[in-house]
Amino acid sequence: MAGHNKQSEVLDEILRRGGLKPGVAQEVSRETGVPEAEVYGAGSFYHLLADDGVRVRVCQGLSCQLRGAKDLLHKAQEAGLKVEGCSCLAACDKPVAVLKDREVLACLSADDIDRSRGEVDALESSTEPDPLWQGHIGADPEDAVFALASPPDYRGQARAQAQQMGAEALIESLQQSGLQGRGGAGFPAAIKWRGVRAQAETTRYVVLNADEAEPGTFKDRELLLRRPDLVIEGLCIAADAVGAQQVYCYLRGEFSAPYAALEAALKAFQAAGHDLPEFILHAGHGAYICGEETALLESLEGKRGMPRLKPPFPTEKGLWQKPTLIHNVETIAAVPYIVKRGAERFKGLGRTGPGSKLYCISGHVQRPGIYEMPLGVSLDELVEQAGGYVGTLKAFSPGGASSGFLPAAERGRALDFQALAEVGSMMGSAGVVVLNDTVNMADAARNQLRFFEVESCGQCAPCRIGTRIQREAMDKRHTEPSRLALVDDVAWEMREGSICGLGQIASLPLTSALQFFPEDFEG
Repeated sequence: MAGHNKQSEVLDEILRRGGLKPGVAQEVSRETGVPEAEVYGAGSFYHLLADDGVRVRVCQGLSCQLRGAKDLLHKAQEAGLKVEGCSCLAACDKPVAVLKDREVLACLSADDIDRSRGEVDALESSTEPDPLWQGHIGADPEDAVFALASPPDYRGQARAQAQQMGAEALIESLQQSGLQGRGGAGFPAAIKWRGVRAQAETTRYVVLNADEAEPGTFKDRELLLRRPDLVIEGLCIAADAVGAQQVYCYLRGEFSAPYAALEAALKAFQAAGHDLPEFILHAGHGAYICGEETALLESLEGKRGMPRLKPPFPTEKGLWQKPTLIHNVETIAAVPYIVKRGAERFKGLGRTGPGSKLYCISGHVQRPGIYEMPLGVSLDELVEQAGGYVGTLKAFSPGGASSGFLPAAERGRALDFQALAEVGSMMGSAGVVVLNDTVNMADAARNQLRFFEVESCGQCAPCRIGTRIQREAMDKRHTEPSRLALVDDVAWEMREGSICGLGQIASLPLTSALQFFPEDFEG
């Protein structure tokens, strides 16, 4: 395997031994030849490897907090479970979510904890998976890019058509479609494809970023579970176009069910007689920062998931310093539609930008879930598909924790890249969390600040120190109110001095809540 070395085996070897228990770093070092300090340094970076002996974790994300996650965690501790809180588990539509080993259990309650009698293995999801509520794009069912309610299709028609088009015509079609990255940055997809294809180095990789960990977001989970065929076919089309022989799929460590769905889909394609590039599936080990593309590459190489300085960009120096095309799950899953239906048809699906969009919605709505709708719908339109508001709308987070909060007055604003940027927010991963007037926005902001503090990789001082200072400002605002006066200055330092997006946006939940809801910080 090109580029593969002993360092890349380190994390898997730690996992095979049940985590970073005493003596494990020494054993792995002896077997791989990697210095023990490097083995320990890599393993201790990841929550699911470093927290030895913790088999149950209760999600403390905002959507789960609204449904009593804090009380459930306390109840589990009282029941005798060795349990800890954890960051968002991408099950915001089915709160409260619990992680048992590496399996996400949805819709758990205090009664379920009681029935487990402190036994981890007795802990199971209390409900069957909810039916999929999917928004409609238009009268023609073929206008659904992802068609999540439809069964997988393993015929490979889009790939065959793409091969007939040829790489240059295919990439030109991508450019004409206006497809932008659906993972948060919104970068034009065609530029990445051209960048990799233009490299003189012939060893190239395609990498799927399925490390979905943005609080409020669960679209990748549903795509992998319901339409893994679109993801695999999109990856094959990309590999053909950029000349890659290997495809790496990096999934969240908590995504055991999506991992199994992807494995089964690969076997189905092979059983149908398709010649696939080599697929390598890799489970992460619990680190939000690995959703950043260069941190993900570091993790694939068996290192601590710390973002790289750019340039060079991954299209030039990516996995093992080879040209690498990296895409989010939703982005790559849109490629088959563009190939089969055409660039103009895809482009015309959007209202204020190209294409349809998978919007996640949770919190105070009747039917939390994932809805495919035209890019640029408003919050009110999205909530109408989700059955309406629960209570009186007070605020919403339009794109996950990274997007901060907006007041109810912005409910008619287009949920797209440009319109949200105009008010200092962002579409991000389109993880919409709706909050009614029972919520104190200072508490909501504190929840998000704590998340970023825990998930900071610690590489940049402005982020490492700033996330702690901002959270402390919240905790001490009653006894030391002057700390809140420094929030904007600290936020500026973090924006200007952090290498990656985490530090640059980590203050946004606090600064936006202070801007729009100052009364919630008084008293």
